[in-house]
Amino acid sequence: MWGASADLVPDDLWERVAPLLQERPARRFRDPGRRPVDDRAALRAIVYVLCKGVSWRDVPAERFGCSGVTAWRRLRDWTEAGVWPRLQEVLLAELRAAGLPDMDDAVIDASRVRALKGGDHTGPSPVDRARPGSKHNLIVDRHGTPLAITLTSGNRHDVTQLMPLLDAMPRIRRLRGRPRHRPRRLFADRGYDFDKYRRLLRARGITPKIARRGTVHGSGLGKTRWVVERTFAWLHQFKRLRIRYEIRADLHLGLLQLACSIICLSRLRTSF
Repeated sequence: MWGASADLVPDDLWERVAPLLQERPARRFRDPGRRPVDDRAALRAIVYVLCKGVSWRDVPAERFGCSGVTAWRRLRDWTEAGVWPRLQEVLLAELRAAGLPDMDDAVIDASRVRALKGGDHTGPSPVDRARPGSKHNLIVDRHGTPLAITLTSGNRHDVTQLMPLLDAMPRIRRLRGRPRHRPRRLFADRGYDFDKYRRLLRARGITPKIARRGTVHGSGLGKTRWVVERTFAWLHQFKRLRIRYEIRADLHLGLLQLACSIICLSRLRTSF
């Protein structure tokens, strides 16, 4: 697991994050007040919360040189600046240059989590006794590489995020030709079985491979769709994502996007 490593922000991750952060204005020598916390130290504290699932107040400041409050503020600022989607786009471009991801086939699915503190994009979960919950909606390539993720309330139907997920996929650059931003085939389970959306997919040049409701199991689509379940298992190794604690939906989504980037970086390491 990523959190078991000695450095939560290794050099290869920091080299990709640092250019995306806004430079802070230089301080004059005689300026009063404390010096701002180093960005890498703040990122270490953020990844620590993401991996361990502890509250922000329980971040050991003496270990990271950064308090949990400061780490939360940096997460807020970087999320509002759009750092995490750009980081994932950078990593996907590198994966594309290395021969991954495979954009011909994509798989879509959703996973529900409990939302303990409420907030935007929460609703009564139909599978958890109507307790407040949220839903992680994910699209991956045929190898399980996360391409895009969205956050909705727990009572939203899975199919409502099919087109938004496709729209959220970045234009992945490659060495030759135009950037790829849509798959050729899309695999999904019975929750996405609506002819309206099949027509929308075909209008975009995407062949729908969606299981039919009311038919016996054993369609064979599970041989391709299982990779998205594995990616959800990878995401849930980050303990902060198993239950939604953030009241602000954008911050929880930011942590999701950061976790997806870490998964992309892990896949990039194994591609060499």
